[in-house]
Amino acid sequence: MSNLKGKTIFITGASRGIGREIALKCARDGANVVVAAKTVEPHPRLPGTVHTVAAEAEEAGGHALALQLDVREDTAVQMAVELAVARFGGIDILVNNASAIQLTGTLETPMRRYDLMMGVNTRGSFACAQACIPHLLKAENPHILTLSPPLSLQPHWFKDHTAYTLSKYGMSMCTLGMAAEFAGRIGVNSLWPGTTIATAAIENNFPEAILKSSRYPAIVADAAYVIFGRDGCVHTGNFHIDEAVLRAEGMTDFSQYAVTPGGRLYTDLFLDEGRLEE
Repeated sequence: MSNLKGKTIFITGASRGIGREIALKCARDGANVVVAAKTVEPHPRLPGTVHTVAAEAEEAGGHALALQLDVREDTAVQMAVELAVARFGGIDILVNNASAIQLTGTLETPMRRYDLMMGVNTRGSFACAQACIPHLLKAENPHILTLSPPLSLQPHWFKDHTAYTLSKYGMSMCTLGMAAEFAGRIGVNSLWPGTTIATAAIENNFPEAILKSSRYPAIVADAAYVIFGRDGCVHTGNFHIDEAVLRAEGMTDFSQYAVTPGGRLYTDLFLDEGRLEE
């Protein structure tokens, strides 16, 4: 398992959900956490801001920098990375977690929502990687971890929400390409939940029954932590599933992560059978 004390982790979409959980997991190791997200003022329906998560990270034992960031804005991304480097001296890990979702068909997807998903998901992940890579190349064991699914050309993953699928697979293609481009220098991997995760995205886009059949974000953070401890020079180009990562470390009991212990779990989007073993 890894020890991230003194390492700097730049996390997008870190004001809530999976991003927040990864930030706190790293902070408990004494890491420097860059909490980058759009939310700086409390939202009536969505918990958390960059400031509240930064405060939590400090309380957990880490050092934190709260930055308002819209990953669609190139200049803002570059400035955020420069501020992080000025504060902590470098960047060791980039977590591309920021994401926009709308599960609608072609005729029901306004182009502004298409542009939002492509801008945040695919373009934002590329822009953040591009800005961080010069600094990652100077780090001891650098990683880029993107919260995106394994690639599949099965039509059923496209037919109900083509725009969203394009945007998430675009993130995964960044992993595929950059892992090859920076092989031996940066570990570039994707991580995806085996089940739905109890986040605002699930609460706002799926029936309540699915939320109750989900797991807490801690399982994704625990899996990310394991990946950060691996040698990025050789461990790269993988499309990980959170439960499979933890099973490979010897974990067999996942009940602690369930919203409804003992209840039925709902498999996440983009996953076919047989992905729970590494």
